[in-house]
Amino acid sequence: MIKGHIHSVESLGTVDGPGLRFIIFTQGCLLRCLYCHNPDTWEIGEPSREVTAQEMLEEILPFKPYFASSGGGVTVSGGEPLLQLPFLEELFRLLKENDIHTCIDTSAGCVNDTHAFMHHFDELQKYTDLFLLDIKHIDNDKHLKLTGKPNTHILKFAKMLSERKQPVWIRHVLVPGLTDDKESLEKLGEFINSLDNVEKFELLPYHQLGVHKWQALGVPYQLTDVEPPTDEEVEQAYRYVNFKGKTPLS
Repeated sequence: MIKGHIHSVESLGTVDGPGLRFIIFTQGCLLRCLYCHNPDTWEIGEPSREVTAQEMLEEILPFKPYFASSGGGVTVSGGEPLLQLPFLEELFRLLKENDIHTCIDTSAGCVNDTHAFMHHFDELQKYTDLFLLDIKHIDNDKHLKLTGKPNTHILKFAKMLSERKQPVWIRHVLVPGLTDDKESLEKLGEFINSLDNVEKFELLPYHQLGVHKWQALGVPYQLTDVEPPTDEEVEQAYRYVNFKGKTPLS
């Protein structure tokens, strides 16, 4: 029996997809983002809660009247949900059988071209209404420094979703001094505007709300001197990106 490794859940979230959302945070991630606010989700396995898709469905269903009336549904975030494709495939099939909107919040750091991955992903996509795709940095070298991994497979994944006409919201964390330079934001905008499936683009201002988790894990946090961007800096960044579709400012 397939079991998922779950870090935590949020019964009624408001920022990870349309409407109110039941959010499942999975355990395990391959990226090591310098600003990660959930470093306690990096390692798959312990500490985590193991659940079957049916058990997760039974936990979700009592909340359906609340999120369904708002046009919401279920979002699986992380960590990195795509590390647990067989579990997601089964869970999303059950959710669609119960007429529940499904969304995956992913940075696509584990995406690959293997037969096993694509077989499960193809099945999962049948039951997925929306992807929230986090593009950490458009420049590959800077992406490596920021996350520890390249971005080439992530951008390839974004193009594949566009070719498949899969609805996507793209999000980008705005970190002063790391992800906010004019040239990179303009290149990010060019890339996003080249895709045919992006329903919304959103900048997520950097914050330090997860620093205490780094401290608890005994992992040095390198961005202690970085302040969150101002409202004016966020607005300027939106202008640099110049996304032609919907943003929080449009």
